[in-house]
Amino acid sequence: MSKYNSSNTQVCTKYILTHSGEKPYRCDQCTKCFSQKGSLNNHMGTHSGEKPYRCDQCTKRYHRKCDLEIHMRTHTGEKPYRCDQCTKCFSLKGTLKFHRSTHSGEKPYRCDQCTKCFSQKGSLNLHMRTHSGGKPYKCDRCTKGFSLKCILNIHMRTHTGEKPYKCDQCTNYTLTMHMRTHTGEKPYSCDHCKKRFARHGNLNVHMRTHSGEKPYKCDQCTKRFSQTSHLKSHMMTHSGEMPYKCDQCTKRFSRTSHLKIHLRTHSGEKPYRCDQCTKCFSRKSHLKIHMRTHYGEKPYKCDQCTKCFSQNGTLKIHMRTHSGEKPYRCDQCPKRFSRGRALRFHMTHSGEKPYKCDQCQMRFSQNNILKNHLRTHTGEKPYRCDQCPKCFSLKGSLKIHLRTHSVVKPYKCDQCTMRFSQKGTLKIHMRTRSGENDPSNLSVHMLKHTGNGVLSHRVTRQD
Repeated sequence: MSKYNSSNTQVCTKYILTHSGEKPYRCDQCTKCFSQKGSLNNHMGTHSGEKPYRCDQCTKRYHRKCDLEIHMRTHTGEKPYRCDQCTKCFSLKGTLKFHRSTHSGEKPYRCDQCTKCFSQKGSLNLHMRTHSGGKPYKCDRCTKGFSLKCILNIHMRTHTGEKPYKCDQCTNYTLTMHMRTHTGEKPYSCDHCKKRFARHGNLNVHMRTHSGEKPYKCDQCTKRFSQTSHLKSHMMTHSGEMPYKCDQCTKRFSRTSHLKIHLRTHSGEKPYRCDQCTKCFSRKSHLKIHMRTHYGEKPYKCDQCTKCFSQNGTLKIHMRTHSGEKPYRCDQCPKRFSRGRALRFHMTHSGEKPYKCDQCQMRFSQNNILKNHLRTHTGEKPYRCDQCPKCFSLKGSLKIHLRTHSVVKPYKCDQCTMRFSQKGTLKIHMRTRSGENDPSNLSVHMLKHTGNGVLSHRVTRQD
């Protein structure tokens, strides 16, 4: 009977310690404390490195028997914990608990630095590391640190060469996500748009495009990023590091993706094809921009005038017409330009013209000028007006022509109220108003507006 009472006393003591928060058992090698002596004994195995429990189906070892039992389920496929609201089953009780919150939608743990909420306190603690930059899990073979222990475990395989997950459809050793490359399965859907993803992590990153969240901050400037990989690449702009070198030329890049895109300039590969015309592109982003020419989409609007643009970069260049900014300077003369292309076009100081027309003797300083010139021989007019049957050999000519259909007249005479759709027409106007024959004689033209003498008289008809 006394043994029974003693057992009840121990259970009662454990119960009281659980509710009171008291943790009388302290580890003498670190600052951790525990409410039960057995928990302290299990913890001590993390310091000693002792792992007496070995899996008989693989080489893994554990310092707790319960951890081995949980691990064995990866071999047996056992999932004893079943959700009572759907058909899903889980190998861990904690995973089931986490899954249940997806049904209730409850997220009581809120981040005090951003608007995110979480269903578990542990998830909040992990999230806080994106703000603090904490990486407590260090690799003992290299200098890398990680915010999650599971990521450290995956990283360790790069040292050991271990690839425990084998695809039954190919020879790759991969994770479960690899199978989706065969099935095309994308179970993770964005609730803001129609996009779907094969990985939950990819969905999380995508959601930042809607929320605008950029949790990764550069410690050397004010820039922020939505992905840690983008921050890492950005840091190379400060260090100047460019580890990825092209094996066909001298160019180097800070990202392997940039090198991959660059290599297409050598191979001529253009894998992205427009499904509405025959054009192909080396970059997916270029195809996306091109598609706007079919849909007429111009999402980037100037806040100083009514103009809209299909590309953000084009809007930025346009803004210089308002600000007068000309950041591109010729290093051989005082001229400055608002566009890099205009500077390259201007660089004719050397007189070099390496591009020769194979149908006549003309030579050109730039390849694109040669291409435009060749249309004078072929008669090709690829730029067609969508409002009339006219076609043009130059994109700029089409742009000027389109003004005849609209009321846009951007060129204004600074001496009278007349406006013109073409700069050339304005110049002609200036000459006819002044009566000048020499286009360079601006002073003669000015007499028309100033009224000084010779050109201000009226000619009357003699009866």
